[in-house]
Amino acid sequence: MNRREMLKVTAGVAGMLGVPTSSPMFEKATQAERKLKVIVCGGHPGDPEYGCGGTVARLTAVGHEVVLLYLNDGAWMETSAAVRLAEAKKACAILKARPVYANQTNGHAVVDDAHYEAFRKIIESEKPDAVFTHWLIDNHPDHRAITNLMFEAWKQLHRSFPLYYYEVSDGEDTVQFPTSTHYVDISAVADVKKASCYTHASQSPDFFYGIQDTVARFRGQQNGCKSAEAYVMQMGGHDFFGGAGLSR
Repeated sequence: MNRREMLKVTAGVAGMLGVPTSSPMFEKATQAERKLKVIVCGGHPGDPEYGCGGTVARLTAVGHEVVLLYLNDGAWMETSAAVRLAEAKKACAILKARPVYANQTNGHAVVDDAHYEAFRKIIESEKPDAVFTHWLIDNHPDHRAITNLMFEAWKQLHRSFPLYYYEVSDGEDTVQFPTSTHYVDISAVADVKKASCYTHASQSPDFFYGIQDTVARFRGQQNGCKSAEAYVMQMGGHDFFGGAGLSR
């Protein structure tokens, strides 16, 4: 990728995450502009939907590609893999996203050399323009595991794409989420996000969506809109926002 191509992609990604709702990333993709690919990592089916569902809906609505990368299939005790996979399939259909699985086991995440390599290969094959993943110290070990795997893949792939952290079920799971660097106004797609979350009927959506909706409304107040999703940018890679002359 030459300098001109890099600046074009960085400007697009910066616009995607910046406050202005009229940014290029949220405008309809044209043949002259390369469609961007975004990966949203989650420990289990439902995590990307709850944390980033509004952002995903906005991206896919204008023609960009989004992959929901789940660490495992979510099977747990009385809830089978078949049930969780079906729920995730419905959620992805609503969000117009594509599900991908890292094929680990719910509650038994493994982070070692072999799994670092396997996860890197997934990311390398997808060639993302940006990646979102869990906050580093979420309470659930599967969340921390996929973020650990993702961070190592990001380093091994020479930090060639921007990496962002998201929050989910604050207090219940995400703790000590720092001051956000970017917000996305999801007011217009809140119903789409809710519908995708409620496909996960086996996972007490009344309770968990209630928590997440409270978080989104609070982030909206911070951002001057009704509802928003907040992100923290990982430093150390390309300075996408500063380099493109864009701020929060």
